[in-house]
Amino acid sequence: MTQLEYARKGIVTEAMKTVASEENVPPDAVVAAVAEGTAVIPLNRHHVNCRPVGTGRMFTTKVNANLGRSVTRSGKGDELEKLDVALGAGADFVMDLSVGEDVKAIRRGMIAASPRPLGTVPVYETVSRLKGDIPHMDPSLMLDVIREQAEQGVDFMTLHAGLLLEHIPPAMRRRMGIVSRGGAIMAEWMMENNAENPLYTRWDEVLDILAEHDVTVSLGDGMRPGCLADASDGAQFGELDVLGELTERCRKRGVQVMVEGPGHIPFDQIRMNMERQQKVCGGAPFYVLGPVVTDIAPGYDHITSAIGATAAATYGASLLCYVTPAEHLGLPDAREVHDGVIAYRIAAHAGDVARGLPGARERDDLMADARAAFDWERQFALSLDPAAAKTRWLKTRSFTDEAHSDDHCSMCGKEFCAVRTSRRIRKLQETRC
Repeated sequence: MTQLEYARKGIVTEAMKTVASEENVPPDAVVAAVAEGTAVIPLNRHHVNCRPVGTGRMFTTKVNANLGRSVTRSGKGDELEKLDVALGAGADFVMDLSVGEDVKAIRRGMIAASPRPLGTVPVYETVSRLKGDIPHMDPSLMLDVIREQAEQGVDFMTLHAGLLLEHIPPAMRRRMGIVSRGGAIMAEWMMENNAENPLYTRWDEVLDILAEHDVTVSLGDGMRPGCLADASDGAQFGELDVLGELTERCRKRGVQVMVEGPGHIPFDQIRMNMERQQKVCGGAPFYVLGPVVTDIAPGYDHITSAIGATAAATYGASLLCYVTPAEHLGLPDAREVHDGVIAYRIAAHAGDVARGLPGARERDDLMADARAAFDWERQFALSLDPAAAKTRWLKTRSFTDEAHSDDHCSMCGKEFCAVRTSRRIRKLQETRC
């Protein structure tokens, strides 16, 4: 049985117990959320070294790191290094988006090395086997790839099943058209073959495969906007309505499901997008890329998207897919993977604090106490990136032996330190009382 089927029978699995412990919530609350589909625990029974991770609004907001080789860059060793970097920086989920040769071997190595849930986009391998010949893709081959990946241990799969023929004309009126790689593949196949999306028409067959191995569906947003001008249009929301239908079909079959979302969205439209998805998809966990809130900062898109991700986490998202500084420019290196994960952990945490998640601000309050006490080591320990904090601290300390002490730091210096002055004010207040 799947985690969803166990939950509907009121059975508390070991995975649910682990998630309950990690999230500091009662096990019966986890069972209830999984049973109603507002939380998922992606966990393929063949991924034997995977530690269960729950995602949903009752839990802390999670972060996913996209990895994978391109046809021109990177290989199995590089991706394993990036996997180690992503996990070391605190990623909760990872995805292998490899294309080209040897993708099966790359994925096998990543599954074996990852103690966190791993996802894929099966159509990438399907087209890679055809050397990019999209028009001649046999839908049965795609189902074979889905089955093989499920047997290999993939925990969740992005499937662009909600993009239909009727959505393509409005997408072609956009400034940027279709920017989702998987969405563009499916759209070209439909146009070349004058046929409906085979993932949609054969959805029951897909669900049979996924249910057998307890693979979670991540319903792909093939019509996500690729620039601010294309946001919140008919193509995007037309696909979303179909994703709502597919969400219900997944649940009826006992398959866990989450829904992917935009994309490039103006900041003022983020809340509406989050709330619309939650309504249309019955509270299914929303897995968003960014959103990127401005199109003019290449090289800094981990920042432009983290701004949007914070709002998304506040208003409805459960899982944030990181964006690295290399977004729109090329494949990220290990350093950019690290920076992307950290940026998104900041966004996820800020969103949790903003929505008042129990216990979310505790670490911030402890950091305030450590700063007031000039307890440097405690500050490092509480940091999201302790190594970076300590490195910068040591760099400023190198200017003078007195740059950091127990009553001031190098930013304001001893004479102008506001925290030091506050201590004197407190003493004056105590004396007068």
